[in-house]
Amino acid sequence: MAFVFLLSGSLLFKLFSLQVREFDMYAAMASGQQQVASVLRPERGLIYFTETINGTERLFPVATNKSFASMYVVPKDVTSPDEMAEKLFNFFDKPELEKQLVAAAALEVKPATATSVIATELVSIATSTKNGLLQNYLKRLNKPGDPYEPLENKLLDSESLLGLYAYLYSASSTPIKAEDLEVKNAQVYFKKSFFVGELAGTVLKIPGLGFELDNRRFYPENNIGSHLLGFVSYVEEEAQGRYGLEEFFNDELFGQYGSLKSEKGGKGSVIIVNDREYIKPVAGADIVLTIDRNVQFFACQKLQESVEKHGASGGTIIAIEPASGAIIAMCSVPDFNPNEYKQVEDISVYNNPSLLYMYEPGSVFKTVTMAIAIDQGKVSPSTTYKDEGQIMIKGWHKPIKNSDFSTHGPHGVVDMSAVLDNSLNTGAIFVMNQVGPKVFSDYVKNFGFGEKTGLELGGESPGNISNLLVNKVKDIDAATASFGQGIAVTPLQMIMPYQAIANDGVLMKPHIVKAIIKEGVREETIPKAVRPVISTRTASTISAMLVNVVEKGHSQKAAISGYYLGGKTGTAQVAEKGVYSSDKYIHSFIGIAPIEKPAFVLLTKIDDPQDVQYAEGSAVPLWREIADYMLKYYQVPKTR
Repeated sequence: MAFVFLLSGSLLFKLFSLQVREFDMYAAMASGQQQVASVLRPERGLIYFTETINGTERLFPVATNKSFASMYVVPKDVTSPDEMAEKLFNFFDKPELEKQLVAAAALEVKPATATSVIATELVSIATSTKNGLLQNYLKRLNKPGDPYEPLENKLLDSESLLGLYAYLYSASSTPIKAEDLEVKNAQVYFKKSFFVGELAGTVLKIPGLGFELDNRRFYPENNIGSHLLGFVSYVEEEAQGRYGLEEFFNDELFGQYGSLKSEKGGKGSVIIVNDREYIKPVAGADIVLTIDRNVQFFACQKLQESVEKHGASGGTIIAIEPASGAIIAMCSVPDFNPNEYKQVEDISVYNNPSLLYMYEPGSVFKTVTMAIAIDQGKVSPSTTYKDEGQIMIKGWHKPIKNSDFSTHGPHGVVDMSAVLDNSLNTGAIFVMNQVGPKVFSDYVKNFGFGEKTGLELGGESPGNISNLLVNKVKDIDAATASFGQGIAVTPLQMIMPYQAIANDGVLMKPHIVKAIIKEGVREETIPKAVRPVISTRTASTISAMLVNVVEKGHSQKAAISGYYLGGKTGTAQVAEKGVYSSDKYIHSFIGIAPIEKPAFVLLTKIDDPQDVQYAEGSAVPLWREIADYMLKYYQVPKTR
């Protein structure tokens, strides 16, 4: 009886432990054996450029998702590695090498010259490259027993994938085209519409070749807008936005995971039961940009041409709608292709120069200085001073000169309009002195310099006006800042005072997102005023003075027949290791068009051009070409 009692007690204790104390553990183990759970990835949201004609908005996807094939080979199933390697080379690599050989043939000159030597070298390099590529394929193919070797990533199923299958099949049998094939259920099929015999609707199999389909980020416009968009990288198959909008709005674009739980049958099969758990993934939000597709394409193309023409190291354009602060176009050179972001030589090209890189703006800043003094009532367009061509500043060891001092000398008694027309440094200093360094620095800060604009892109620099924010501003710092030297700004910061001038003195918050569409609900971005920085009267006065600059000053090449336009050039010295370079300059022009009822404000900036010294020879012609297109595109009526 004692034995039975002890045995029964131990059994009861064991049952208690199994069913109560360790229930959760065994339930989880049973669930693992009986259930299958899958994580369902959401569809990443799209990003759109816009086009609005006659009040009708059209959307153009510039960041979308596309089905790609990751190709692989199964070496143990490859019957002839040498033959397969040759075919893969012919399909993937031979066309590019043939282009190089054509280039070599174009250089061939008889009798033998330096160019024919170059051609011979190109042929040799092409031959060596072919041998290297073939050996690389053979290393992956000639592995008996190997079940898997990756081959190519991100092949579009409608292009390279079907093209490869058609080529490999045609090489050994009846010639076919990629159009004769289609992808279904992760396999390649003969289309029924092209094959009426026994091949119709069947699977096309190439021994040793396979692929996996996966949705990946795709940018149909390639380089256009790359600094705005950024790119998506994949870490353990997890999509992560990098740089630009992809990073700034990564959470919104990503969406929310879903899940599926079902019963597991024999050999891993899934049993569909009524009580399965299914949580639908939530697709990411779509982002509609203020960027006008047509303006962006034209402006970016012309910027690229201008940078190449002048042998410049880079350049930037920004176009903004003054009444709302909406960015119409924004691009910089050099840029990159987000579809092939890993191929860049320097990752700094990912950064957006429009809002990250700081520079000394030069004479485009004189407009800000003049607006400050006019707003304070210290000067008017008719106020005069005597220009000596140069001026000594207390505490500084050498005179500050006008840019034309060596060729023109003193200008004598001139008014404030002439200061902007002729871009006189001494005039800017005179104007700044009328309000004093303290009031001047307060206005500069109020215009938004020294702080981020808050554009929805991330990675923005605040600029640097620290020498104007001290309790007692040095005379030399205030003097040089008056004509745009000794302070650092971003191109986006520099265009904003002109936006305020074009908007009756009200500074707007720049924005690039027009709307966000989430689960079918569209939420529009409401333009936001930051603050009034100058009076409406001051804005009108300075606008008229800027028109005079285009009509009579250094910016006459910006003029467009039929319109009153206003703007200002800047040719800024580049500081290197604490001193200004004697041969490097940054050229810029910022203009308002048309001046009576501004449709846009446009900045063009060319970095270190090699063939012209002043902005009127580089940034101004570029501005005119883009502005002329925009005026016609927006059908702005002529007023003169």
